[in-house]
Amino acid sequence: MTSQPFPYLLLPTLWAARNRARHREPGDSARVVLFGGIGLGVAAVIFAVVFWLTWQLDYYEELGDYLIRLGLSWLFLTFLSFLAFSGVVTALSTFFLSEDLRLLVAAPVSRTRLFYSCFVKTVAQASWMVVTFMPPVLLAVGMARCAGPLYYAVGLLSLLPFVVIPVALGSVVTLFLVNVFPARRARDVLMLMGLLFAVSLVLMLRFLRPERLLSIETLPDLTAFFATLQSPVTPLLPSFWAGETVFTALRGGVDWLHAGALSTTALALTVLARAAFDRWYFSGWTKAQEARKARFTRGRALDVLARALPGGPLRRSLLLKDLKVFLRDTTQWSQLLLLVALVLVYLYNFRVLDLERIPYMGAMVKNIYAFVNLGMAAFVLSAVAVRFVFPAVSAEGPAFWIIRSAPVPMRSFLWSKFWTGLVPILLMAEALTVVSNHFLGADPVLRAVGAVAIFFMSFALVGLATGMGAQYPRFNAENTTQVAASYGGIAFMVLAVLYILAMIALLAWPSSVYFWHRFRETSLAPGEWLWMGLCAAVAVGLSAVTFWAPMRKGVQALEELG
Repeated sequence: MTSQPFPYLLLPTLWAARNRARHREPGDSARVVLFGGIGLGVAAVIFAVVFWLTWQLDYYEELGDYLIRLGLSWLFLTFLSFLAFSGVVTALSTFFLSEDLRLLVAAPVSRTRLFYSCFVKTVAQASWMVVTFMPPVLLAVGMARCAGPLYYAVGLLSLLPFVVIPVALGSVVTLFLVNVFPARRARDVLMLMGLLFAVSLVLMLRFLRPERLLSIETLPDLTAFFATLQSPVTPLLPSFWAGETVFTALRGGVDWLHAGALSTTALALTVLARAAFDRWYFSGWTKAQEARKARFTRGRALDVLARALPGGPLRRSLLLKDLKVFLRDTTQWSQLLLLVALVLVYLYNFRVLDLERIPYMGAMVKNIYAFVNLGMAAFVLSAVAVRFVFPAVSAEGPAFWIIRSAPVPMRSFLWSKFWTGLVPILLMAEALTVVSNHFLGADPVLRAVGAVAIFFMSFALVGLATGMGAQYPRFNAENTTQVAASYGGIAFMVLAVLYILAMIALLAWPSSVYFWHRFRETSLAPGEWLWMGLCAAVAVGLSAVTFWAPMRKGVQALEELG
C-alpha cells in the first residue's frame, strides 16, 4: 500500500458505492426515482427562473449588467458561507470520526497520502450540493446572454478552486478545534454555531423586506437599497473573485487577475492545511478517541415533570427515557432553533402581506390564502414528523433488544412514542394556523375550520409517522437522517401528501359553497347542507383511518420482531 498513490485509499469508498448499486435494498429504486425527479425538477426551476431574470435584465443595458454582476457575487458569497460551515462539520467526520480511520492510522500509510485522501473526501462531501446546483445557474445566464464556449469553460473551471478555499480553511479550523475540545464535543459546538448562523441568515434576509421593491412609494429608496446589497460584496473574498471571473467570461474576456487569485489561494490553503495536518493531526486523533460524557443522566427536573404527567409508571418511565435520549443528542434538539426561526419567518410573511391594495378582491384572496395556509402548515407538519417522529423507533438502535426483552408491551412502547411526538407538533401546527390566519384577516368561519382541521391532521400525520416508523425500522442506521430518507420515510411522505391533498379538497368545496351563498345573500338548500356534512364526515373518517391503521400495524410489526 505504501507504494500506491493516495487515490488508492479512495477505492474502498468507490467499491462500497458500486456494491451498494449492485445489491439494492427494498425501496432503493423508488428513492432514486423520487429524489432524482425532485433534483431534476429543482434544477429545471432554477434554470427557468434565472434564465427569465437574465433575459429581462438584458433590456436595461448597463443597469442589467450591474445587477447580473452583483447577483453573481451574492450567489458565490452565499455558497461561500455554506461551504465554510459544511467544510468544518464534514472535516470532523472524514478526518476524525470515520470508522475506516482506525485501520488507516495504524497501517503503514504516509501522512501525505492519508491527508490528501481525507481532504478529497471532505471536498466532495462538503461541496456536492454547490457543484450540483451551480451549473443550472451558469447555464441559464450563459444561454440568456448567448455566451460563447469560453464562458462555460471558465465557469466550470472556477468552481474547483472556489470550493477548495473554504473547505481547506474549514479543515484547518477543525484541526484546531479538535485539539482544544474532544472531536465529538467539537461537533456539538459546531452544530450549534451552524444553526445559529442559519437562523441569523434567515432572519436577516427576511427583515430586509424585499417586497418593498414592489411598492411605488419606496422607489426613492432604491439607491439606498442597492447600496445595502453592495456592502457585503468585498474584493477581499473569494466569492468576489469567482463572480468577477465568471462575469468577465460572460462578456467574452478573461480576468486573469481574479482567476489567478482563486487558483493560487486554493493551492496555498491546501498546502497550509497539509502543514497543519502534519503538526496537529495525531494529537487531535488521540483526543477524538475519548468517549462521550453522558449528559442528562439524572435530570431531576425531568423526573418531577414525568411524575406530574397522567398515566401509569410504565408510561411515565418510557416518556422520561425518550426525553433524555432526545436531549442527549445535540444534532436533534439543536435543529429546533432553525425550526423556530423558520416558523417566525413564516408568520412574519403573513404579518407584512398587504392584500388591502386589492379593493374588490381582497376578501376573496384572503379566504383563498386561508386554505393555502392550511395546506402549507400541514406540509410543514409532515416534514417535521418525518424528521423527528418517524425515526423515533429506529433511534433505539441496538438497545431495542432491551425494550423487546423487558416486560414492556409493544403497544405501550409505541404509544409512548406517539404522545411524545404529538404534543409539540400539535402545539406548533395550531400556532401556525391560528396566528397566520389572524394576521391574514381571514373570515372567522375559516379560522375555526382551519383550527379544527389542523387538530385532526396532526393526530393523523403523527400516527402515520409513528406507525410506519415501527413498520420500517432501521436500527443499524448511523443517524436519523438516514432513517428519514429510507424506503419507509419516502412511503410516509407520499401517503402524507395524498392525505393532505384529500383533506384540502374535502374542506375547500363545502367552504366555497358556503361563501358563495353568503356573498349572494341566499340560503343553502337542504341537499347542499347534506353534502357539506358528508364532506366533513368523510374528512374526519379519513383522519381516523390514517391515524389508527398505521398505529395498529406498527404494534403488530414490533411484536413480530421477536
